[in-house]
Amino acid sequence: MKQVTAIFRAMCLVAVACLGVSVAQAQSIGDSSTILPSDQQAAPLSSQTAESADVDSAPRADWNTGTYGPVDPRGQAMVDPESLPPFGSNLFTGGFRGTGADGLNPSYLIKPGDQITLRVWGGVDFDRVLVVDAQGNIFLPRIGPLQVQGISNSQLNARVRGAIQSVYPENVSVYTNLQGVQPVGVFVTGYVINPGRYSGTPSDSVLYFLDQAGGIDQALGSYRQVTIKRGNQIVDVVDLYDFLIDGTIARPQFRDGDTIVVEERGPSISVVGDVQKPYRYELVGDSLTGQDVINLARLKSGVSHALLRGSRSDGPISRYLPLAQFRSARVQRGDEVLFSADQRDETIVVQVEGSYYGPSRFALPRDARLGELLNAIAVPKSMTSYQDVSIRRVSVAEQQAASLKDSLRRLETTYLGYPSRTAKEGEIQVRQAELIERFVQKASQVKPTGRLVVARDGSVADIRLQDGDIVTIPESSDSILLSGEIVIPQAMVFTPGMSASDYIQQAGGFTPRADDDQVLVVHRNGAVIRADQTTMRSGDEIIVLPAAPTSNIELASAITQILYQVAVATKVALDL
Repeated sequence: MKQVTAIFRAMCLVAVACLGVSVAQAQSIGDSSTILPSDQQAAPLSSQTAESADVDSAPRADWNTGTYGPVDPRGQAMVDPESLPPFGSNLFTGGFRGTGADGLNPSYLIKPGDQITLRVWGGVDFDRVLVVDAQGNIFLPRIGPLQVQGISNSQLNARVRGAIQSVYPENVSVYTNLQGVQPVGVFVTGYVINPGRYSGTPSDSVLYFLDQAGGIDQALGSYRQVTIKRGNQIVDVVDLYDFLIDGTIARPQFRDGDTIVVEERGPSISVVGDVQKPYRYELVGDSLTGQDVINLARLKSGVSHALLRGSRSDGPISRYLPLAQFRSARVQRGDEVLFSADQRDETIVVQVEGSYYGPSRFALPRDARLGELLNAIAVPKSMTSYQDVSIRRVSVAEQQAASLKDSLRRLETTYLGYPSRTAKEGEIQVRQAELIERFVQKASQVKPTGRLVVARDGSVADIRLQDGDIVTIPESSDSILLSGEIVIPQAMVFTPGMSASDYIQQAGGFTPRADDDQVLVVHRNGAVIRADQTTMRSGDEIIVLPAAPTSNIELASAITQILYQVAVATKVALDL
């Protein structure tokens, strides 16, 4: 198995990296002894043996299906079930009460009080609006009463035509139309916000009446036990989960005096983690299967495990199960379920940018190092500064952002809120406060690059790569870039022997706002060094920081330190 893994590892990188690259025009970074000392160079992936490969024998995944940032749910705090909203809590925000039904749908059953338009022409003519009487009849002129109660709207025309043509069999046309229905008043009670009697039509849905009552009490009401009563009889029991999940809902025809009762909330479970939205799910009965929970919770992609916690008759339980095993597990009332994408892949994804041949992304083993990646990448021989490799790393950017945020917080804490002893001191402090607020606002908006310096003194540190790393292989350059507080920021041709001051003078010198003691040089390997502590190299960038616009020496020093911190993290001289 290890031999198979080693072969896969070789194919994973070398075959892809060298695809379509001409040997005559490209030079592999690994062929140069200047990138790493010979005793420190990582073995190329193509020549690594099974004995030297210290990797797991599990299969490697393709980078397209990698899981980023696996989460360990055992390190997460469980959520109090009572603090979760019930599933369906947003149901009555859609305006069900806004438009009632007109009751004229084909399946509507005719009842006393309804109005029917009747038109007859041909052998006999009449045009009337007939009302269904208390016995459920309409009276047809010259014919007599006709029973229509209980038939559907779609059957009405045929019933009336048959009755008329039985008396007038020839040359008679009949047209009927249900013109209006008798309104009904329905009582809504139980665990709703505003119990009461609400009007509607027989064809209105249960959601229409519940919405008029303000919706279901989220703390106590049930979304799965909504009972419709007619006198002492139960007409239907509506489970609103069917509507929330599948869009289906029972449509009983209401009668005047019917009652809708929202029962007390039943036993529930809490579901959190990698789901579309954490909710408290109500049970029908005391338990359900893990598959039922999955169907309710709508998991996010990549979920691999479920943490099941709860109490049983023999004591508390806590089980961490793969998703396949969780499907058959029993989940009982009061349980807590945390879904997690916790499948730790054997592959990381690393991106390459700059001057190189081949693909821009590589799927590598989790223990891959920078050296073996560079050894497998072909570069233009005379166009690449492969000794200035650097890495942009997400974790470094996060650390830089956190450090900058902490520095800004200390700045505000130190210099804001000092009591003033005189009116003049008060004026000075107001100006300082305004300066600090503007500075903090600007500095808070910068985005650190997360640049990790790995190349120094002609060698590259063979560090272990991380998922999401971006490896920069800079192209050779003959220019020097000048930015910041310089009269004419520009790019200039590199001249050996010239210092940073020489380049600045040729660009017009410092602006009046410049701090000539804060001149930084950014090398292509990402290192940021003061100009008086380094030698200029082709491709470098000169950054002149602004001077803090304050006479307070301590405040100016604090702002200068943060300006330097921003320049290191972003390669930008923050404009004050």
